[in-house]
Amino acid sequence: MVVSLILLSITLLVLWFLKRKDKKYKLAIIIIPFLFLIAFGTTFIPHKVVSIDPSNVSKITIFDGNTGYDTEITNKTDINHIVRNLNEVTFQKGKPSFLYMGYSFRTTIFDDKGKSIKKLTINSNDTIRYKGFFYTSIDNLLEYDYIEQLVRE
Repeated sequence: MVVSLILLSITLLVLWFLKRKDKKYKLAIIIIPFLFLIAFGTTFIPHKVVSIDPSNVSKITIFDGNTGYDTEITNKTDINHIVRNLNEVTFQKGKPSFLYMGYSFRTTIFDDKGKSIKKLTINSNDTIRYKGFFYTSIDNLLEYDYIEQLVRE
């Protein structure tokens, strides 16, 4: 979806510039798509998806897509364990997740004021869904079994 919108924008810009006869516009035909390509490419650089101070988290809600049960975690020890683990993992952005069905743990992290500060879906010990893409761990693993034990108690 995002890629389609970018390609459509580039196509419209190219068509508009081709109608122009000025050389500076023809140069822009080359530069603008190149800048879009670089900007989109930088989103695939491995990075930390979560960087939250565990002391600012009041609760974590997890919906288990396998069983249909919803769990609210308010125990500070469990919150610290989960958030610290998420903070430690560096992820590599992968393919879009738009047309894929099913998931394990849809996770929402809330701050002290009850505001949602991070939403992601944990699929396995090395894969999450975040903002329409799959992300794969490149260094540490997620504590999938720990979360599964909390959710299925």
